[in-house]
Amino acid sequence: MSIPHTKTSRRARIERLVITGEVHSQSALVEQLNAEGFDVTQATVSRDLDEIGAVKMRSADGRLTYAIGLPSVDSSRYEDPVTRLSRIANELLISAEVSVNLIVLRTPPGGAHLLAGALDRVEAPSGHPLTEILGTVAGDDTVLVISKRADATPLKDALLRLAEGVFVNERSAV
Repeated sequence: MSIPHTKTSRRARIERLVITGEVHSQSALVEQLNAEGFDVTQATVSRDLDEIGAVKMRSADGRLTYAIGLPSVDSSRYEDPVTRLSRIANELLISAEVSVNLIVLRTPPGGAHLLAGALDRVEAPSGHPLTEILGTVAGDDTVLVISKRADATPLKDALLRLAEGVFVNERSAV
């Protein structure tokens, strides 16, 4: 995969590293990003962490780490990405059809961008069907989901189960 070395892609990479629990210090993050080809300083990383809403906290094992999306002033507004995708799919998904590695999702008019955004932001553990999503393209009422696999049927089935609210909390079972 080719990644442009832009502020947006850098912040997206930082967000992924934070979500997966791989960020324990700003200096380690600077080293990681520099190794990946991003030319960053500690000051840049500090601003990026602040911009994406990352906060430093103690993990369950007692180590300091960064986290995003922690409940704060209004904890009712936070949803993990899989739960959010399930809720949005439940509200918007009308139908799903497969053609080889493509899935065409239909939504009410104006709903495609919201559903595509939720699909693009979901982080799933390795082996989970949602990791098969290569990308999405949204129109007004249609989302094209591109699967990494030659047959997108298992991914379509997982999306339909999510829309039905099945296995939302058991991510590996979706």
